[in-house]
Amino acid sequence: IEETAEQAEEAAELDVVAEAEEIVDEAADAEAAEAIDAGPVDPVAEFREVVRNAPGEWYVIHSYAGYENKVRANIEGRTKALGMEDYIFQVEVPTEDVVEIKQGQRKVVTRNKFPGYVLVCMELTDESWGAVRHTPGVTGFVGNAHEPSPLTEDEVVKILAPEPETPAADAGTGEAGLEAPKAPAAEIDVSIGDSVTVIDGPFATLHATISEINIDAQKITGLVEIFGRETPVELGFNQIQKN
Repeated sequence: IEETAEQAEEAAELDVVAEAEEIVDEAADAEAAEAIDAGPVDPVAEFREVVRNAPGEWYVIHSYAGYENKVRANIEGRTKALGMEDYIFQVEVPTEDVVEIKQGQRKVVTRNKFPGYVLVCMELTDESWGAVRHTPGVTGFVGNAHEPSPLTEDEVVKILAPEPETPAADAGTGEAGLEAPKAPAAEIDVSIGDSVTVIDGPFATLHATISEINIDAQKITGLVEIFGRETPVELGFNQIQKN
Protein backbone atom coordinates (compact mmCIF):
# COMPACT_ATOMS: atom_id res chain seq x y z
CA ILE A 1 0.00 0.00 0.00
CA GLU A 2 2.87 2.41 0.87
CA GLU A 3 4.56 1.63 -2.47
CA THR A 4 1.35 2.35 -4.34
CA ALA A 5 0.92 5.68 -2.53
CA GLU A 6 4.49 6.68 -3.40
CA GLN A 7 3.93 5.78 -7.03
CA ALA A 8 0.73 7.83 -7.08
CA GLU A 9 2.57 10.80 -5.58
CA GLU A 10 5.38 10.55 -8.15
CA ALA A 11 2.83 10.33 -10.95
CA ALA A 12 1.09 13.44 -9.64
CA GLU A 13 4.40 15.33 -9.53
CA LEU A 14 5.17 14.28 -13.11
CA ASP A 15 1.76 15.54 -14.19
CA VAL A 16 2.43 18.90 -12.55
CA VAL A 17 5.84 19.16 -14.24
CA ALA A 18 4.37 18.21 -17.62
CA GLU A 19 1.61 20.78 -17.21
CA ALA A 20 4.12 23.49 -16.29
CA GLU A 21 6.27 22.66 -19.32
CA GLU A 22 3.20 22.82 -21.53
CA ILE A 23 2.33 26.28 -20.17
CA VAL A 24 5.89 27.50 -20.81
CA ASP A 25 5.83 26.13 -24.37
CA GLU A 26 2.49 27.80 -25.06
CA ALA A 27 3.81 31.12 -23.75
CA ALA A 28 6.90 30.83 -25.95
CA ASP A 29 4.75 30.04 -28.99
CA ALA A 30 2.55 33.03 -28.23
CA GLU A 31 5.58 35.35 -27.98
CA ALA A 32 6.93 34.01 -31.27
CA ALA A 33 3.56 34.55 -32.94
CA GLU A 34 3.42 38.12 -31.61
CA ALA A 35 6.90 38.79 -32.98
CA ILE A 36 5.85 37.50 -36.40
CA ASP A 37 2.62 39.50 -36.37
CA ALA A 38 4.50 42.62 -35.32
CA GLY A 39 6.68 42.41 -38.44
CA PRO A 40 10.17 43.90 -38.75
CA VAL A 41 11.38 46.30 -36.08
CA ASP A 42 11.25 49.95 -37.11
CA PRO A 43 14.73 51.31 -36.24
CA VAL A 44 13.42 54.87 -36.07
CA ALA A 45 10.64 53.95 -33.62
CA GLU A 46 13.13 51.91 -31.60
CA PHE A 47 15.55 54.85 -31.48
CA ARG A 48 12.75 57.21 -30.45
CA GLU A 49 11.95 54.92 -27.51
CA VAL A 50 15.61 54.93 -26.48
CA VAL A 51 15.73 58.73 -26.60
CA ARG A 52 12.51 59.00 -24.61
CA ASN A 53 13.77 56.77 -21.79
CA ALA A 54 17.42 57.84 -21.68
CA PRO A 55 18.65 60.30 -19.03
CA GLY A 56 19.52 63.86 -19.96
CA GLU A 57 18.59 66.05 -22.90
CA TRP A 58 20.38 66.87 -26.15
CA TYR A 59 22.03 70.25 -26.65
CA VAL A 60 23.86 71.70 -29.66
CA ILE A 61 27.21 73.40 -29.24
CA HIS A 62 29.29 75.49 -31.63
CA SER A 63 32.80 74.36 -32.51
CA TYR A 64 35.40 75.28 -35.09
CA ALA A 65 34.49 73.81 -38.47
CA GLY A 66 36.68 70.82 -39.24
CA TYR A 67 37.43 70.16 -35.56
CA GLU A 68 34.14 68.51 -34.61
CA ASN A 69 35.65 65.07 -33.91
CA LYS A 70 38.49 66.62 -31.93
CA VAL A 71 35.97 68.57 -29.85
CA ARG A 72 33.98 65.39 -29.22
CA ALA A 73 37.13 63.64 -27.97
CA ASN A 74 37.98 66.65 -25.79
CA ILE A 75 34.52 66.69 -24.19
CA GLU A 76 34.65 62.95 -23.53
CA GLY A 77 38.10 63.34 -21.98
CA ARG A 78 37.06 66.23 -19.73
CA THR A 79 33.92 64.35 -18.67
CA LYS A 80 36.08 61.54 -17.29
CA ALA A 81 38.76 63.80 -15.86
CA LEU A 82 36.21 65.93 -13.99
CA GLY A 83 34.08 62.98 -12.87
CA MET A 84 31.03 64.25 -14.75
CA GLU A 85 29.85 60.87 -16.10
CA ASP A 86 26.60 61.20 -14.13
CA TYR A 87 25.78 64.47 -15.92
CA ILE A 88 27.34 64.23 -19.40
CA PHE A 89 26.23 61.02 -21.09
CA GLN A 90 26.95 61.09 -24.81
CA VAL A 91 28.62 63.22 -27.49
CA GLU A 92 27.81 62.86 -31.19
CA VAL A 93 28.98 64.36 -34.48
CA PRO A 94 26.19 63.56 -37.00
CA THR A 95 27.57 62.29 -40.31
CA GLU A 96 26.24 61.06 -43.64
CA ASP A 97 27.61 59.21 -46.66
CA VAL A 98 27.45 61.16 -49.91
CA VAL A 99 28.61 60.52 -53.45
CA GLU A 100 30.77 63.31 -54.77
CA ILE A 101 31.05 63.51 -58.55
CA LYS A 102 33.95 65.60 -59.75
CA GLN A 103 35.63 65.41 -63.13
CA GLY A 104 33.62 62.30 -63.88
CA GLN A 105 34.92 60.42 -60.83
CA ARG A 106 32.48 59.13 -58.21
CA LYS A 107 33.63 58.73 -54.65
CA VAL A 108 31.64 57.89 -51.52
CA VAL A 109 32.78 60.06 -48.64
CA THR A 110 31.60 60.48 -45.07
CA ARG A 111 31.01 64.09 -44.12
CA ASN A 112 29.59 66.01 -41.20
CA LYS A 113 25.90 66.81 -41.59
CA PHE A 114 26.31 70.06 -39.68
CA PRO A 115 29.84 71.47 -39.96
CA GLY A 116 30.76 73.47 -36.89
CA TYR A 117 28.27 71.77 -34.57
CA VAL A 118 28.44 68.95 -32.01
CA LEU A 119 25.56 67.35 -30.08
CA VAL A 120 25.84 66.60 -26.36
CA CYS A 121 23.39 64.59 -24.25
CA MET A 122 23.62 65.88 -20.70
CA GLU A 123 21.81 66.95 -17.57
CA LEU A 124 22.30 70.70 -17.54
CA THR A 125 23.78 72.04 -14.31
CA ASP A 126 26.23 74.86 -13.66
CA GLU A 127 29.01 72.29 -13.38
CA SER A 128 28.15 70.29 -16.51
CA TRP A 129 27.60 73.51 -18.47
CA GLY A 130 31.04 74.73 -17.44
CA ALA A 131 32.69 71.39 -18.24
CA VAL A 132 31.37 71.51 -21.81
CA ARG A 133 31.61 75.26 -22.41
CA HIS A 134 35.25 75.48 -21.36
CA THR A 135 36.34 72.49 -23.44
CA PRO A 136 39.03 73.48 -25.97
CA GLY A 137 37.41 74.03 -29.37
CA VAL A 138 33.94 74.80 -28.01
CA THR A 139 32.81 78.35 -28.79
CA GLY A 140 29.43 78.22 -27.07
CA PHE A 141 26.00 76.64 -26.82
CA VAL A 142 23.39 77.24 -29.51
CA GLY A 143 20.65 79.51 -28.16
CA ASN A 144 20.87 81.31 -24.84
CA ALA A 145 24.52 81.28 -23.83
CA HIS A 146 23.92 80.30 -20.18
CA GLU A 147 20.49 78.66 -20.38
CA PRO A 148 20.42 76.88 -23.75
CA SER A 149 17.24 75.16 -24.89
CA PRO A 150 17.49 71.41 -25.56
CA LEU A 151 16.47 69.81 -28.83
CA THR A 152 12.98 68.36 -28.97
CA GLU A 153 12.50 64.61 -29.22
CA ASP A 154 11.49 64.96 -32.87
CA GLU A 155 14.62 67.00 -33.64
CA VAL A 156 16.88 64.41 -32.00
CA VAL A 157 15.23 61.58 -33.93
CA LYS A 158 15.45 63.49 -37.21
CA ILE A 159 19.15 64.19 -36.73
CA LEU A 160 20.45 60.98 -35.13
CA ALA A 161 18.01 58.14 -35.90
CA PRO A 162 19.27 55.40 -38.24
CA GLU A 163 17.76 55.29 -41.71
CA PRO A 164 15.12 52.54 -42.16
CA GLU A 165 16.44 49.72 -44.33
CA THR A 166 14.75 48.84 -47.61
CA PRO A 167 14.18 45.18 -48.60
CA ALA A 168 16.19 44.21 -51.66
CA ALA A 169 13.08 42.74 -53.27
CA ASP A 170 11.63 46.25 -53.50
CA ALA A 171 14.70 47.36 -55.39
CA GLY A 172 14.09 44.72 -58.03
CA THR A 173 16.67 42.15 -56.97
CA GLY A 174 14.07 39.39 -56.80
CA GLU A 175 15.53 38.02 -53.58
CA ALA A 176 12.97 38.46 -50.83
CA GLY A 177 14.22 38.63 -47.28
CA LEU A 178 17.53 40.28 -48.15
CA GLU A 179 17.98 43.96 -47.45
CA ALA A 180 19.61 46.34 -49.89
CA PRO A 181 22.22 48.75 -48.54
CA LYS A 182 21.11 52.33 -48.25
CA ALA A 183 22.15 54.38 -51.27
CA PRO A 184 24.17 57.39 -50.16
CA ALA A 185 23.06 60.86 -51.11
CA ALA A 186 24.79 62.31 -54.15
CA GLU A 187 26.47 65.66 -54.59
CA ILE A 188 27.61 67.26 -57.82
CA ASP A 189 29.32 70.57 -58.55
CA VAL A 190 26.95 71.93 -61.20
CA SER A 191 24.77 75.01 -61.55
CA ILE A 192 21.75 76.02 -63.60
CA GLY A 193 22.85 76.66 -67.18
CA ASP A 194 25.75 74.18 -67.05
CA SER A 195 26.17 71.66 -69.84
CA VAL A 196 26.40 68.01 -68.79
CA THR A 197 26.64 64.63 -70.48
CA VAL A 198 24.18 61.89 -69.61
CA ILE A 199 26.20 58.80 -68.65
CA ASP A 200 23.45 56.38 -67.64
CA GLY A 201 19.91 55.48 -68.66
CA PRO A 202 18.05 55.75 -71.98
CA PHE A 203 19.56 59.18 -72.75
CA ALA A 204 23.18 58.09 -72.22
CA THR A 205 25.76 59.97 -74.35
CA LEU A 206 23.37 62.88 -74.98
CA HIS A 207 24.16 66.41 -73.83
CA ALA A 208 21.82 68.33 -71.55
CA THR A 209 21.60 71.89 -70.29
CA ILE A 210 20.56 72.12 -66.63
CA SER A 211 17.37 74.13 -66.08
CA GLU A 212 16.50 73.02 -62.52
CA ILE A 213 18.34 71.43 -59.58
CA ASN A 214 16.53 69.58 -56.78
CA ILE A 215 19.04 68.93 -54.00
CA ASP A 216 16.57 67.07 -51.76
CA ALA A 217 15.51 64.66 -54.51
CA GLN A 218 19.09 64.38 -55.81
CA LYS A 219 17.88 65.16 -59.33
CA ILE A 220 18.18 67.79 -62.05
CA THR A 221 15.97 68.75 -64.95
CA GLY A 222 17.97 69.04 -68.14
CA LEU A 223 17.03 70.14 -71.64
CA VAL A 224 17.98 67.31 -74.00
CA GLU A 225 17.71 67.56 -77.77
CA ILE A 226 15.40 64.77 -78.92
CA PHE A 227 14.14 64.59 -82.47
CA GLY A 228 15.43 68.07 -83.15
CA ARG A 229 13.67 69.65 -80.16
CA GLU A 230 14.84 70.50 -76.66
CA THR A 231 12.88 68.34 -74.24
CA PRO A 232 13.02 68.62 -70.42
CA VAL A 233 14.22 65.36 -68.88
CA GLU A 234 14.58 64.50 -65.18
CA LEU A 235 17.92 62.88 -64.32
CA GLY A 236 19.57 61.71 -61.11
CA PHE A 237 22.86 63.21 -59.97
CA ASN A 238 24.49 59.83 -60.62
CA GLN A 239 23.33 59.88 -64.25
CA ILE A 240 25.20 62.98 -65.36
CA GLN A 241 28.75 64.22 -65.75
CA LYS A 242 29.74 67.85 -66.00
CA ASN A 243 31.33 68.78 -69.33
